[in-house]
Amino acid sequence: MTAPRLFGSILPLRRVEAVRDAVAGVALAAMSVPQALGYARIAGMPVFTGLYTLLLPLVAFATLGSSRYLVVAADSATAAILAGQLSQLAPVASERYVALAGLVALVTAALLALARAFRLGFLADFLSQTVLVGFLTGVGFQVGIAVLGGMLGLVIEGKGTLGEAAQIVRSIGDVHLPTLALSAAVVAVVLALRRFAPRLPGPLFAVAGAIVASAAFDFAGSGIPVIGAVPRGLPRLALPDVGWRDLGALIPIAASCFLMIMTQSAATARAYAERHREMVDEDSDLVGLSAANALAAVSGTFVVNGSPTQTAMVEASGARSQIAQLVTAAIVAMLLLVLTGPLQYLPHCVLGAIVFTIAVGLVDVRGLRDILRESPGEFHLALVTAAVVVVVGVEQGILLAMVLSLLRHVRHSYRPHTDVLVRNSGGLWLPLPATPGATSGPGLLVYRFGAGLFYANANRFAAEVRALVEGAPSPVRWLVVDAGAITSLDYTAGRTVRVLHADLTRAGVRLLLAHVEPHLRSDLDRHRLTAVLGAENLFDRLHDTLGAIAEREAEEAASKRAVEAPRG
Repeated sequence: MTAPRLFGSILPLRRVEAVRDAVAGVALAAMSVPQALGYARIAGMPVFTGLYTLLLPLVAFATLGSSRYLVVAADSATAAILAGQLSQLAPVASERYVALAGLVALVTAALLALARAFRLGFLADFLSQTVLVGFLTGVGFQVGIAVLGGMLGLVIEGKGTLGEAAQIVRSIGDVHLPTLALSAAVVAVVLALRRFAPRLPGPLFAVAGAIVASAAFDFAGSGIPVIGAVPRGLPRLALPDVGWRDLGALIPIAASCFLMIMTQSAATARAYAERHREMVDEDSDLVGLSAANALAAVSGTFVVNGSPTQTAMVEASGARSQIAQLVTAAIVAMLLLVLTGPLQYLPHCVLGAIVFTIAVGLVDVRGLRDILRESPGEFHLALVTAAVVVVVGVEQGILLAMVLSLLRHVRHSYRPHTDVLVRNSGGLWLPLPATPGATSGPGLLVYRFGAGLFYANANRFAAEVRALVEGAPSPVRWLVVDAGAITSLDYTAGRTVRVLHADLTRAGVRLLLAHVEPHLRSDLDRHRLTAVLGAENLFDRLHDTLGAIAEREAEEAASKRAVEAPRG
């Protein structure tokens, strides 16, 4: 494994660019601090630990990662994963809960390091954009419902998202009106600024205004809970205070976080690299993500992830390198050193309202609409994924998302597009549905199979070929398989083709393959099919295949005439 390139996400950098990115870092800090506090609330952690995600993790990724835009900090998806399972092992926000969250981050860092060592970055490709939209939509509903009780001033103890929703409905008469009014005001301010002045840090304005009002009018005395004293100073570095016996219960949680971090970070980094026509090194990003989570663990906070929302913020602020993230970390450090006092007046419901606006943004209505318009089948997969996240849980949603993505791909390979090629009056070959009765010419059938041959679709291939031959209006003498899309052939498929060839030969049908690429030819050699089919029956081009058929028919006709001539 090669050593990562240090500061690849920053260098080369000119002075003008450094100033521009530093200014963008100030804007990023203004928008990220309230979100980080909200994400800590989602994760079930003490609120102030959200600030710690904007310190060493940012520095680690800026040093070791390759993406110039990706913001690696607290994120709603991984926070929801953490809270969904960890709350069953320890009281939320307790010392043990924080220690277990630190161990989850440490195990996640180890998994990311292993992924880099074994070059497993390709695993990020196994979550399709379709199910990722469904997954994040489900997380949006789950998170929105999770904070809704606090926004209404209710104490919710229901299990699961549906249980919480049911309890909110049953307790609607107990809503604390001052808390509801404050929550509604925060949501209105944030959404209005997001709609009409997206460059302004709406969450920061809401937090600052709420702190001032809370201190001036004693919100705590009016029954609106506040977060209370926030420890002053930088986090103390230490390994999580837990035993090895806790590891077994935490590995599944860390594995879920690992999958989410791999997929979401890679997708976000790629999107912004393509937008700006830049390269991104996924292996270096894995190293940066691993280091960021390791430092999150030892600094008393929870797992960090490549955040799409915060990455969008930093790009919109004009930043073009990780200098913006380093400036954000410096600002947060100063905040922890000198400005923690005012944070004690911040109402819990304000953070819940900010998280609620984030959850609303995760429900990707436009993306779902586009998927429905372009691919109704994939739209159903997205809805199923979202429903599983809401009804069952985030971890199960991730696994289902990966399984559905793979099954959809396998389904395409299992039932690929197949055609019978027919030449029109202009000499061009046109595809027709591969149904019995279709033919390419007198005694000729040109059949195209649109996927690699493997154990799952080999019988389907053989059955369709037999149906076409048997259903042809006249006896088929030549069967040409256009193998341009057959890039590979496994052991089972090889045996199936061997049996099919024998059956066709007995029926007087000669089998030829056109568009045989080198990889397929190698598979044919390895499975000893080249000798069975005959090397003379494998061709690079369809034109050559048809030319060979014409020559052989001419030779057979000449031989037949030569045999019949003496009789005449």
